Amino acid sequence: MNKQTRQLTTVINARNTSDGAGVKLKRCLSPQQKNSFDPFILLDEFASDEAADYIGGFPEHPHRGFETVTYMLQGAMLHRDHLGNEGHLRAGSVQWMTAAHGIIHSEMPEQEEGLLHGFQLWINLPAGEKMKPPHYRDYAASEIPQVALPDGGYIKIIAGDYVTGTEKVTGAVTGVTTQPLYFDVLLGIQQHLEIPINQQHTALVYVYQGELTIGETGKTLKAGQLGQLTEGNVIQLATNNQQAQFLLLAAMPLKEPVVQSGPFVMNTQEEIEQAFRDYRDGVLTL
Repeated sequence: MNKQTRQLTTVINARNTSDGAGVKLKRCLSPQQKNSFDPFILLDEFASDEAADYIGGFPEHPHRGFETVTYMLQGAMLHRDHLGNEGHLRAGSVQWMTAAHGIIHSEMPEQEEGLLHGFQLWINLPAGEKMKPPHYRDYAASEIPQVALPDGGYIKIIAGDYVTGTEKVTGAVTGVTTQPLYFDVLLGIQQHLEIPINQQHTALVYVYQGELTIGETGKTLKAGQLGQLTEGNVIQLATNNQQAQFLLLAAMPLKEPVVQSGPFVMNTQEEIEQAFRDYRDGVLTL
């Protein structure tokens, strides 16, 4: 197969906002009217060592129609939901929640001081799976494969496959219809990395520390910037005079209509209105 290197196109500067009970965060990716990042809906980064910025947490709230992925770098959060699940998220751990038909949950800090740092990603579900039973799973840091790179740095493989030469390392999360790839990568100074990727998948890079060069054109992403990449089967990444830490996200686009309102992501406005009615009537989770 001929190598087609992906290039950097759209660049988004994360914006400061708040959610839940006043949790301060950076919104790296917001729901788009044209669904430009299909199947990705939203990406938030929360990072603060000031308790007032996060102590309110995310009290009980509903979801329907998509998946939420919470990845912790530092700190501790407690997940509880109406199914009886309880997840204690610690540094390096991941929560993968398929809201589907409906789930009501809360995510609250399990600390009163110190650094809380992590990400939440929303991935859309295909129409045929939006009303299936909800599912929850958390993964401890020890369950996330980590590949040490030859020149230093690493790749933590949360979902998807990392292929290099004759080696293939499969991430902790498997069996998702959109075939997501979710890597947390650290590159040292003046380091290069090439990652094979499905030709047609939507691919995004979010830099949360340092600066990263993408593709052959020399375009860069700085900390707090998210970039969308062109189609291709290879991603080329490099650093110059500072290291970079970043998320690499990719998944199969669904190419379906998307209507998002608050905590619900469906295919039509009628389905959104039904979700709100179901929540008001207490039958969202039945």
